[in-house]
Amino acid sequence: MFRPEEMVKIDVITLNRYKDALLTYLHEAGLVEIRELDVKIAQRDTPNEYHRKAASYSITISRLADFLRAYRKTRGGGIKEFFFPKEKPKKTYRYEGIEKLIKDTEEFLAKAEPEIKAVEGRISSLQSEIERIKESISILKLLSVFKLPVKYLRHSGIVEVSVGSVEKVKFSALVEDLKMATEGRIALASRDAGDKVLLVIATLSRDHDKVNSVLAKHSFEKIEVPDGDGTPEELVTDYQRKLDAKLRELENAKKEAEKLAEKYYEDVVFYQELMENERDKASVLPMLARTNMTFALTGWLPRVDVPKILEGIKKVTKGKAYINIREPTKDEIEEIPIKLKNPRWARPFEMLTEMYGVPRYDEIDPTPIIAFTYSFFFGFMLTDFMYGLIVGIVAALLVKGHKKFNDGTYKFAYTLLVSSFFTMLMGILFGSYFGNAGDIVLQYITGNPNAHFPRIADTLKDPMFVLMLALAIGLAHLFTGYTIGFIVKWKNGDRKGAVFEQLPWMLIIISIVLFATKNASLMLPAKALFGVGIVLFAIGEIMANGGLAALMIISDFFGFVGTWLSYARLMALALATSGIAMVVNVLAAMVWGIKISIVPLGIAIGIIIFIGGQLFSTAINALGAFVHSLRLQYVEFFGTFYSGDGKPFTPFKSKREVSKLELKADGGA
Repeated sequence: MFRPEEMVKIDVITLNRYKDALLTYLHEAGLVEIRELDVKIAQRDTPNEYHRKAASYSITISRLADFLRAYRKTRGGGIKEFFFPKEKPKKTYRYEGIEKLIKDTEEFLAKAEPEIKAVEGRISSLQSEIERIKESISILKLLSVFKLPVKYLRHSGIVEVSVGSVEKVKFSALVEDLKMATEGRIALASRDAGDKVLLVIATLSRDHDKVNSVLAKHSFEKIEVPDGDGTPEELVTDYQRKLDAKLRELENAKKEAEKLAEKYYEDVVFYQELMENERDKASVLPMLARTNMTFALTGWLPRVDVPKILEGIKKVTKGKAYINIREPTKDEIEEIPIKLKNPRWARPFEMLTEMYGVPRYDEIDPTPIIAFTYSFFFGFMLTDFMYGLIVGIVAALLVKGHKKFNDGTYKFAYTLLVSSFFTMLMGILFGSYFGNAGDIVLQYITGNPNAHFPRIADTLKDPMFVLMLALAIGLAHLFTGYTIGFIVKWKNGDRKGAVFEQLPWMLIIISIVLFATKNASLMLPAKALFGVGIVLFAIGEIMANGGLAALMIISDFFGFVGTWLSYARLMALALATSGIAMVVNVLAAMVWGIKISIVPLGIAIGIIIFIGGQLFSTAINALGAFVHSLRLQYVEFFGTFYSGDGKPFTPFKSKREVSKLELKADGGA
């Protein structure tokens, strides 16, 4: 806790014939982050033909999967599936080498791909044909205003017919230019079509170039007249029959696609995952170095996993491997990947730390601290027992349903669940139950108009108390941050930074607390601490900024004041929650007594307003509490000591949702 996992460097040299098996083992174990080897006496490794085939088949199978997914009958879903998703069944594949895997994949594709592609091609062709027919019907309906057989709207020997539309403002100029270009050899029919004019233009074929030039000049939009004989109305009927027939064919083709999805989908995504993992596995090959007989790799892994990795490598290579495990050097501090290590109760909060950035190897991991402060600030801002209860129920259901996946939903819901307990606690302390709804109910039950739930303060009536409490919490939060920063810098050998960057603010904060007590006996120590803090702060600014120190002293001091005052948002959001809840209660009370004859319509409307309004208030205020609580961590708190410049540990790891590899090293023959 407070420190990342201890990491060590691993170097491995073994025979080329174990390369695929060793990389597969490491990929499935997911415990080593492989790094690029910096060598000059050996050559870089490269993907072979099987790796290239895996990449190609991954793309091919992905397309098949996308097609089948569109026609797969979905099962489950809905709100229950959201809270309690089902685990996907995993199919085991006995891995005997990439050559065998590629061969098995090719055999599957040889059977499945032609069937799927044939139906996909039919559906694509039918959809294109249907769109063409629909477009033809649309054009025929448009041309029906001319009451002419469509054969007169097409080119015929010495006469060329152009059908299309032009903007109404250009119509007159177009006609004049056409008459001039053809010397009057033109026949024209037009119909109004909103802001455009629909035209049928007949000219001599020999005037083709002149006519086209004029049409282009006036942005004439040509229309391709559909095939067929008869009037547009008659052809619409014929095309509609063709459309209905094609739609029936398409429906039958889709049913075939559904059968194929039922038959092949699970196998397709199974092989897709196998190929994608092979492609991912091949991505590290350029990081390796090789000779004619051997290859070498290097990487980082947590110290706790060393025994397991050593045993696995020796088993895969039958003991024919050179393995070197060593401690990181000081020069490698910035290169060490960071894997956070926290107690189980704090692990979901690692998500919040990682959103900002993981610590460097020589920094403190703030996750256990923000697990408390984030949840507490969230509760302080939401400050309503019933709101906390609603958030807690939703979060508890998500935690229960997603715990087995340990996914982002589980982690986020867990943070909300912990935060909901603080919300309910603060709601009790401030006597808030759907705002003042709890007091209203209590007054109705007791008959006492002054009855109310016990509380330390009313957020709306005692805002100054809440503000002072928020600022006191802010000082404690900032003091914690500066103290951590002092410890880290001192431990890392940056004594000057500890004394002149962290210590001054620690002394100033202590002096502010002593001043706030208004105890006469503490005033002298308070002044002394404040003075020492200011002097150290000024010396630090002079050392860091030289001639600009005077400006930076003013800027940084008031920057600290602004940071401290930023904690007033705790009070502001607490007031906003109570205010919105009270407004909802007032609106519900206003309509409560409305009656139509003897029907108490107001009660029904009031209940709807109350439930809908309070749920809306819960959602909008919970969102505000989430955002602003994060801001207090990322901007105010982390700004006192934390860089977040570490490199996250990204192990060489397979992604398995529907497949499971059985390796020879796991006991296979």
